[in-house]
Amino acid sequence: MQSSAIRYDLLVQDALRGMVRDLLTRASREGLPGDHHFFVTFKTHAPGVQLSARMKAQYPDEITIVLQHQFWDLSVSERQFEVGLSFSNIPERLIVPFAALTGFHDPVAPFTLKFEPLVEEAETPASAAAPRAQPRPAPRLAEKRAEDEGASAAKPQDAAPATAPAPARAAAPVEAGADATPAAPVEGEAKVVSIDAFRKKT
Repeated sequence: MQSSAIRYDLLVQDALRGMVRDLLTRASREGLPGDHHFFVTFKTHAPGVQLSARMKAQYPDEITIVLQHQFWDLSVSERQFEVGLSFSNIPERLIVPFAALTGFHDPVAPFTLKFEPLVEEAETPASAAAPRAQPRPAPRLAEKRAEDEGASAAKPQDAAPATAPAPARAAAPVEAGADATPAAPVEGEAKVVSIDAFRKKT
């Protein structure tokens, strides 16, 4: 069965991110209704996220912020939101793309959402460089060196001389002084005959 090309999972998550965007837009205009407040979790290393170096060092991967009483200047656009928060009595200005979100929670509802970070948005620099790396440069370099040094596994067979059997005949004790010339096979055959003749005598 042919697999569907429609990524429904991504469409659903994009729609849910849109719902979070709508909730934050309403909160920026009208404030939070009743006791409702939002816990928003996002990847601090995601592209587009802006927060101080102090906060990035303290939260190198993920952080959850609370939008309840002490936040100000909340503004929302199509792709991100900005908000002022206080961390340990130090004011911070955060810019968070919706693509960096990994969670949203309203404990009063109660209502919780979990998101998978978008690959193209939340990919770290190290992992982003990995697909660009050539996976097999080393074997090619090794093969190049093998060819340069004459050590390729295929070359000893290809370069073997046509008279390769000659060393075996020359290694026989009766032919210790013979060289591997075309005449050597004739001498080898003569010696075989003499050995057979000796065996007949015994």
